[in-house]
Amino acid sequence: DGGGGEQTFTTSNIPNSRAPPATIQWLCDNYEGAEGVSLPRCTLYYHYLLHCQEHKLEPVNAASFGKLIRSVFMGLRTRRLGTRGNSKYHYYGLRIKSGSPLLRLMDEQQHMAMRQQPFSQKNRIKPAQKNQGVANGTPGGMGPQQATALCDISAQLQQYQQFLDTSRPLPVFVDIEVQDRNLPDGILPEHLKAFQALYREHCEAILDVMVNLQFTLVETLWKSFWRFSEAESLSLHNESEKRLPKSCLVVLCKFEPVLCWTKECDNLLYQTLVDMLIPNVLRPIPSALTHAIRNFAKSLENWLTGAMMNIPEEMVRVKVVCVNSFSQMLRRYTSLNHLAQAAHAVLQNSAHINQMLSDLNRVDFNNVQEQASWVCQCEDRVVLRLQQDFKMTLLQQNSLEQWASWLSSVVSQVLKPYEHNPVALPKAAKVFLLNWSFYSSMVIRDLTLRSAASFGSFHLIRLLYDEYMYYLVEHRVAQAKVVTPIAVMGEVLNIVYILLPHLNNRSECCGDTIRLLITRSSLHP
Repeated sequence: DGGGGEQTFTTSNIPNSRAPPATIQWLCDNYEGAEGVSLPRCTLYYHYLLHCQEHKLEPVNAASFGKLIRSVFMGLRTRRLGTRGNSKYHYYGLRIKSGSPLLRLMDEQQHMAMRQQPFSQKNRIKPAQKNQGVANGTPGGMGPQQATALCDISAQLQQYQQFLDTSRPLPVFVDIEVQDRNLPDGILPEHLKAFQALYREHCEAILDVMVNLQFTLVETLWKSFWRFSEAESLSLHNESEKRLPKSCLVVLCKFEPVLCWTKECDNLLYQTLVDMLIPNVLRPIPSALTHAIRNFAKSLENWLTGAMMNIPEEMVRVKVVCVNSFSQMLRRYTSLNHLAQAAHAVLQNSAHINQMLSDLNRVDFNNVQEQASWVCQCEDRVVLRLQQDFKMTLLQQNSLEQWASWLSSVVSQVLKPYEHNPVALPKAAKVFLLNWSFYSSMVIRDLTLRSAASFGSFHLIRLLYDEYMYYLVEHRVAQAKVVTPIAVMGEVLNIVYILLPHLNNRSECCGDTIRLLITRSSLHP
């Protein structure tokens, strides 16, 4: 894309526009037509969501916003740009005005993205991208309050985005497989295609707001996609109505192939978001970011069920199971990260390490093995080797990353015989986790009875290693089954969703107990 002369667009006489005048003025104040340049379609929609949040406006969905853009800037064309598998739709012939505060936001995003790329990738940035809004600019064209809000967002990105992996693209979604099924009454093949396209755009919008840590906008996007507004407000979604009427959307939400496809897409989306937010569970994360992620995770189910009030139960069940898997994983990984930071201080303290070695040498491992072998039936040589490796790793005062490498090697050794058997591996993994937990609890019991001075350190390390083992095994099971780790969790949560109504009718206490047990046993075959 080269920067050409400005192109004249019609920004008045907007036909049948129901958009607030403030939004139309905002578009005219911040964007302009220009030949030879382009802007990602999802970027414009993200800017629009920020505008609505600032002015307390109800946003329209992405499709309706696209229609609004075209009514303000006549003659816009859409192109799909980027490498295969990582391409995005762009509005061709549009750029951000030189005086817009949006330029500062774009500049910060580009700066943070380039900081996280290898040097060789920085050289791939084409100079023409500067004409797509990535350039220096001074705030102007908006009110001071909105400019301040955007600057605050930029500051937030500067502070926290270095801990994220914003380079992850949304994976490719396969087509809906109808196979030999007949389409529901009133549903045409183009309705299926429209649902696929709208859902893909919806997921891309969620990824964009999450990359920018705008967690609360996820609820807005859900409400927009599922047409949360009542009949009198359906004009907000008129473009989506043209592509896929809500009556057809409701029918598709009961169609089994669409339900299966939606579950697969959600698992891919949520796994991408987890990997983006917490790319390394052992790397320290600022407490403020951890707190924000955990609060976001706790809000997800209520946001989703509220947005889907008028959607069939079949689709709600699928969506809730997936979003609960996402929520559980975010909370588990942030807890694991917190344990890792606490354990790091212990493992780097020579006095603590020496005391732990001294106390560990007093443990009667023969007695521990006699009791544990009856329950776990582990081979003596395997237990002895793990015990010796643990002591040696402790003696060498290895870093947390070296400990993680050792734990990973243990999992690899145990599961190696089953790595090509996706049916047997989950069972073996489950047995291994139970054995590991039982054996370590016996060691902790011995340390407790001996009033070991380093009991607190051992307890902390044991919590961390149990959680990290679970993390490792979860990923090995997912790899063997060729699914995402979130999908592994989702399979069990689906059972919970089906069983809980019966459990709650009998005993709330029983229900709570089985909730915990089933959730923690998500490595079922």
